[in-house]
Amino acid sequence: MTRQLHLNLFIHSRGHHEASWRHPASSPLALTDIGYYQDVARRAEAALFDSVFLADQLALGEDAGRAARTWLEPLTVLSALAVSTSRIGLIATASTTYTEPFNLARQFASIDHISNGRAAWNIVTSWLAAAARNFGGSGQVSHADRYARGEEFMTVVKGRYARADRIRPIDHRGEVYQVAGPLNLPRCPQGRPVLVQAGSSDTGRRFAARHADAVFTAHMEKRTAQDFYADLKALAAAEGRAPDQVLILPGLSPMIASTEAEAQRLAREVNALSDVDVGRKRLSDRFGGHDFAHLPLDRTLRPQDFPDPGAVQAARSRAEVIINFVRREQPTLRQLLAYLAGARGHFTIAGTPEQVADLIEDWFTDGAADGFNIMPPLLPAMLDAFSTAVIPLLQRRGLFRTAYAGTTLREHYGLTWPTSAFEAALLQETQG
Repeated sequence: MTRQLHLNLFIHSRGHHEASWRHPASSPLALTDIGYYQDVARRAEAALFDSVFLADQLALGEDAGRAARTWLEPLTVLSALAVSTSRIGLIATASTTYTEPFNLARQFASIDHISNGRAAWNIVTSWLAAAARNFGGSGQVSHADRYARGEEFMTVVKGRYARADRIRPIDHRGEVYQVAGPLNLPRCPQGRPVLVQAGSSDTGRRFAARHADAVFTAHMEKRTAQDFYADLKALAAAEGRAPDQVLILPGLSPMIASTEAEAQRLAREVNALSDVDVGRKRLSDRFGGHDFAHLPLDRTLRPQDFPDPGAVQAARSRAEVIINFVRREQPTLRQLLAYLAGARGHFTIAGTPEQVADLIEDWFTDGAADGFNIMPPLLPAMLDAFSTAVIPLLQRRGLFRTAYAGTTLREHYGLTWPTSAFEAALLQETQG
C-alpha cells in the first residue's frame, strides 16, 4: 500500500497566532462554549483529518489580561466531541507530573469506549513553575525528575486490564507510585488509547521511542526535521519497535490566500495585532523564567543572549529550537517575537494552496515527516482554507485519503493493535 500522509488538527484558542483573538476572521464564540470545539472538530472530520488535538495548561498565565489563553479542561471536552463526531480521532493532553496513573488510565479508557475507539493521550511532563504551585509544590520540577516520574507513570498505565475470569492485580511498588490495580474497566476498543508525545530533548526522544505511537515536534527548518526524524526512527528500532509504528508529525501553521502577496499581507496584519510584552513573557517562560527585559527590541540577537538550553528546566527542546533559529537567521528581538507569535516555534508559511501543498509533499517524501500537526493561525478561517484548497491538492497527488478506511484512530494512523498480556502469554505457551 502507498504510504499515506497523516494530518492532525491542533485546536488552540481561536487560532495559533497569539493575536488571533483580536482578528475578525477568528471565531467570536467564547473558549468556554463547547459549541466552538464541536464545530471545529466537525469541520476537521468533514475534511478527513486523522485527529484533533487539545493542549492544556495547568495555571493561569500572567498575561491573561492581554491574551486569550484560557479554555476548557481537555479530557472533559473530548467526552463532548466523542458524541458529536463519529470518525475523527480525539487527542487530549494530560500531565504525568500532576495526575495519578490509575485515574488517568480510567478516564482515557472511558473516552475510548464512549468514542468507539478514537481516543489518544498526549503525554506531557509539566514544566511551568506556576503549575507546580497549583499542586502543592513550591517551584519548578527539574527536567530529570519530570521524566523519571513519567517513566514510572507509564509503567503503571500500561499495566494489565481486568477481565472477569482473568483479573490480576498489577501490584506496582515504585519510587513514586504504589498501585494495586487492576483497572476497573474492560479492555477498551483500541486495546489501549493511542499514545502521543511531544518532547524533543534527548530524554524526551528516548521516552518517545519507548512509548509513543505518534510524536508532535517543532522545527523551523527542514534540515532539523530530517535529523529528528532519522534519529527518532533509529531510537525506536533500538527499542525493538517497528519505526513505521512511531509517526512523526511536525507542527505547521499556514496562512493561506489565493496569492502569495495576499497571504503575506494577512500575516503582517495579524502580526501587527501582537503585544510585545506578551511575547517577552512567553519567551521568558520557555527559558524557565529568564529575564529578557534588558534586550533592545531592534538589536540583532546572538546565541549568547540566551541561557544555555542544557541548563533550562522548562521547555528544553523548544529553547534549543529558538537558539538555533537565532544562530541561523540573526533576527532582532522584535522579529523573533513576531515569528514566535505565529506558532511558538513551529514552522510557519504564508502562501498559496499550491505552495503549502508543495511544502507538505516535500517534507513527507524527503524524510522529514509522516504527516503534520496543522496549526491554523486563525480558527476557523484558516482551517477552512486548508480543507477546501490544500487537501484536494494532496488528494489529487495521491498523498491523502479520499475517505476514512477505518473507524478507530489506530486504523487512521495505520498502527497495529497492542497485544494484551493474556494474548502474549497464550502465544508463548503455543510457541513453547
